[in-house]
This record gives sequence, structure tokens and C-alpha cells, in this order.
Amino acid sequence: MGECPSIPPTLRFNTTYTDTTSTPSSLRRSRLEKISLEGDDVINVHGFGNGGEDLALLEVRGVTMDFGGLVALREVSFAIEQGEIVGLIGANGAGKSTLFNIITGVQKPTAGMVGLTPHEIVRLGISRTFQLVRPFLNYTVEENVRVGALFGHARHSEVYRRIDHVLKLTELDAKRNLLVRTLPIEQRKMVEVARALASAPRLLLLDEPMAGLNSVEIERFIELIRKVSEEGATVLVVEHVMKAIMSVSRRVIVLHAGLKLAEGTPETIMANKDVVAVYLGEDYAKS
Repeated sequence: MGECPSIPPTLRFNTTYTDTTSTPSSLRRSRLEKISLEGDDVINVHGFGNGGEDLALLEVRGVTMDFGGLVALREVSFAIEQGEIVGLIGANGAGKSTLFNIITGVQKPTAGMVGLTPHEIVRLGISRTFQLVRPFLNYTVEENVRVGALFGHARHSEVYRRIDHVLKLTELDAKRNLLVRTLPIEQRKMVEVARALASAPRLLLLDEPMAGLNSVEIERFIELIRKVSEEGATVLVVEHVMKAIMSVSRRVIVLHAGLKLAEGTPETIMANKDVVAVYLGEDYAKS
């Protein structure tokens, strides 16, 4: 199988969160399971609801992000149930990627609630891709996926089985020994998705994964999202390809200028006059 590459420095978070690595594991787990940024409200990692009730897999409550006067998000709230595929749409600058960064602990919100510290994000079952593709170019396809599997919460004894499964699921098996820098951009995107899937996430965040893909590749990616959902993962996907997001999502959330403009089924969103006016446009709504 060959030696496993060490985890590259780019995977190590540099944050201002309190370091809990030197505390006993039971105490550290307790701190991770109940964290709030302000006020008395608490999010529980395993249920994200007050009192530990399994109300939702993910709950975002009153999240605001202020970059020195530039408000990227303002009091955004929503919940995602286990097994859902949820679309997140909005114009460039609406706050979608900032919201992803907050959910995954990369950025700390000005106000609102988060439930995890960054160094435990993957091990507790959240994984993501990035709008700007970030695979490890000088690693092989398999080595990229192996990093995700070992850095995630998959048991070590199951790592290679998980790698094989993910490579087949993403149709990268035949390219497993190729260096990622030799691949075209659409295949690099898939490597990043495969690396995220290798950690066996409970919640998968996809940031514009279909940008730049042709119609055939988009259909394949939609099918991949459905397969991932069938295997038990919950998916939150940011996308501008409306045909894709409306066909694959059970529910759609719309951000506009940092505010949650609307939330509902794809049919409800397409009929929403405010969403049509500021984002979809009349031509799409009538199509």
C-alpha cells in the first residue's frame, strides 16, 4: 500500500479558539459538545438543540459576521435535519462561503452560535470542499483521499476499504496513482470531493462543486450527491447552477446581502417574487 503521507501543514487550523488538547478527553468532549459565543443559549453537537434533544443535525442560530463595518451575514438562522439535501443560493457576495467558514470553524462569527472548535470538526463528522479547488497537487489521487480518511473519524482498520469505496463512488479509481497536478480542473474538483467523502462525514458541505462543469458532468455530479445522501450523509450545497440545485435539493435557502431572504422547497423558491426579483430573474422563473 505504501506509506501514508503526513498531513500537510495547510490542513492545520490557526485560530484563536481555546486550546483544549491538553485537557482530559472526557472534559474536552464536554467542552466541545456545549459551546456558545454569546448569551445563555447552547448548541449540543449531537443534536444541536437545547437539552441535547435530536431536533436537527445542524442548527445555525442568529449568526452575524461583521468585517469591521462590512456586514457579511446578519442574524442568519436555519436548521438541517439528518439525511436532507439542502441548497444554499444567492448572488456573489451574499455571504454563502462566509457561512460555510463559520459552520466549519474557520472563522468566528461576531454574534450567533457555533457548536465546534476547528481541530475537532472533521473527527466529529463535518467535511467540506472549497470554492477555489485545493487538492494537494504533488500527491497522487489516492494519497489525497487517504489524507481525508486518516484525518477524519474513520477507524484505522477501515481506512483502505473506505479509500477504495470513495474512489469507485467518484469514478476516480482508474486515476488513483496519478499526480493530481496532471489532472484537468474538473477532475481536481472531484478529487477534493473524494477527499471530503473519505472522512465518512455526517454533514458534507459543498461550495460550488459544479462550477465550470459541462451538462454531462453536472448530471453525474447530481447523481453522486444523491448516492452520498443514500449512504447516510446530510448535504449542504452552495451552487449557482440552478437546474442542478433545484433538482437535487429537498429544501433551498436563499441569502441576499447577508440576510436570509427565503427558505422552502424548490417549487416555493422559484415562485417567490423577492427571490425572482433579486436573484433568479423572470426568464428562469418562467422556464
